[in-house]
Amino acid sequence: MKIRNILFLLPLLFLLGSCAAPKVAYFTDMKQGAAEQVLNPLEIRVRPEDKISILVNSKDPLLMDLFNLPIISRQIGSSSGTSNSQGISGYTVNKDGNIDFPVLGKIHVEGMTREEIAAHIKDKLMSQNLVKDPVVTVEFMNLTVSVLGEVAHPGRFNIDKDRLTLLDALSMAGDLTIHGKRENVLVQREENGKKTLYQVNLNSGYDLYASPVYYLQQNDIVYVEPNSMRARQATVNGNNVRSASFWMSLASLLTTITVLIVK
Repeated sequence: MKIRNILFLLPLLFLLGSCAAPKVAYFTDMKQGAAEQVLNPLEIRVRPEDKISILVNSKDPLLMDLFNLPIISRQIGSSSGTSNSQGISGYTVNKDGNIDFPVLGKIHVEGMTREEIAAHIKDKLMSQNLVKDPVVTVEFMNLTVSVLGEVAHPGRFNIDKDRLTLLDALSMAGDLTIHGKRENVLVQREENGKKTLYQVNLNSGYDLYASPVYYLQQNDIVYVEPNSMRARQATVNGNNVRSASFWMSLASLLTTITVLIVK
């Protein structure tokens, strides 16, 4: 009778073992209140093929119209149908890193931040006595990062500020799922025409903050690798020799055979 009870409990033990939740902690090597300095904080700098909007504001409305691209109408889909909305035309940076600005002509903006572009255009307008009191605003239009793999909402996300961290991007994607490898988050970046792959361990705050990809750049691709549990589930029916379901089925079969023999 004891042997029969033990064999009956085997499938339950396999089930409990397979349901153990993996660790999902972040920054496990940092103590509460500890501060870690981020190395080389990077701002988003404009590259060829980036699209930006530039608005010049002035007390003189005629001057504003002269230096601003026209506002265009576009259709935006909504759950209740379509509605008209207004959009600002943008400047696409060419392969040489230039844009063609009204009146001022060709302006080189590659490698500049939003603030630097705005200051540069403002200086040109004032030095050429075109506008006495310009207020120049620069915004990103098509700059994005992609987040793939074991996150709640994978996709491509717009960059709307000068500094975007890896944690910001993962937050926009709804954080990692319980099956994501926090010790092996990969970031692919194009540098000098070549693809470079970086590995980040989110379990280590020191590793994260010291990483060259803590601050993301436009077109970066973040990939969260699945853990072994998710990898097993990705096989056909999840029933390979490493899966919990396989061993549960085998234990159940052995239990049934043993019970029949004991009888």
